[in-house]
Amino acid sequence: MLREVTATRYVAPLRSGGSVPGVVEADDLGTYVVKFTGSAQGRKALVAEVIVGELARALGLRFPELVLVHFDPVIADGEPHQEVRDLHAASAGVNLGMDYLPGAKDLTPDLAQYFRVDPLEAGRIVWLDALTVNVDRTVHSSNLMVWPTLGTVPARLWLIDHGAALVFHHRWDASDPAKAYDFHNHALGHYAPDVRAADAELAPKVTEDLLRAVVAEVPDAWLTEFGTPDEMRDAYVGYLHARVRASAAWLPTDFPTREELAAEEALRAAQTRQGRPKWLKQVPDLHGKPAAEQDWSVHLG
Repeated sequence: MLREVTATRYVAPLRSGGSVPGVVEADDLGTYVVKFTGSAQGRKALVAEVIVGELARALGLRFPELVLVHFDPVIADGEPHQEVRDLHAASAGVNLGMDYLPGAKDLTPDLAQYFRVDPLEAGRIVWLDALTVNVDRTVHSSNLMVWPTLGTVPARLWLIDHGAALVFHHRWDASDPAKAYDFHNHALGHYAPDVRAADAELAPKVTEDLLRAVVAEVPDAWLTEFGTPDEMRDAYVGYLHARVRASAAWLPTDFPTREELAAEEALRAAQTRQGRPKWLKQVPDLHGKPAAEQDWSVHLG
């Protein structure tokens, strides 16, 4: 089961995403990024975080530890923004925390220019995303961190933020476990991911028993869409087990090269400029690019 901790100090909100998670210190002396139950994305996003994150860990991929965080909004009384205080007030009780990686950096397109990723590691991550239907690991929003960035230990890729995965749980009756998804703009597509080798390695490991162990980590209170929590767990296990057995139908293999992606981006930008009035043609096109690089270390002082 996920460890439980109690938040003792609220450090700061993170405004890089729509859910506005917060950095907190806890009674185990750890520091965590907390995703709140009262966020606009709802509890399904937390369910996806737990299932995909724990499945990634079980398959040997690097993913920060998840914990259940008991949060009292009183510790964040000094937060100046009303909308964030409202979020905290709606999230009293148990929330989801992810171990904070000090100094970690986003795998941005600029960083990806020189950061090397082994094709098999890239293939494993792409395979997991395809299995769990993660639509939020793109070139411009990788949800991949590079850490550590200081010292002599080599920097490695870490997976984060899987709240947008498991899209099938938004439309249970209209989702086909064998459906293929477009991974054309996957963040790791230009690393020549060896997804066939990853499928041969990982698919046999995703057994029904493993899926049941992973889904068991989700708190009962977050499984209330239909039926009992156990019935909900059965639905997740059944879908993912059927999907892994259908991997031949959804396995993504046709990835564009870095040069092809750059050419597509240049063409799109040129078409955008062409459609602008003359006075706007010299304005930089920032569509699809992050507003700023996320560096969690600035929040800890």
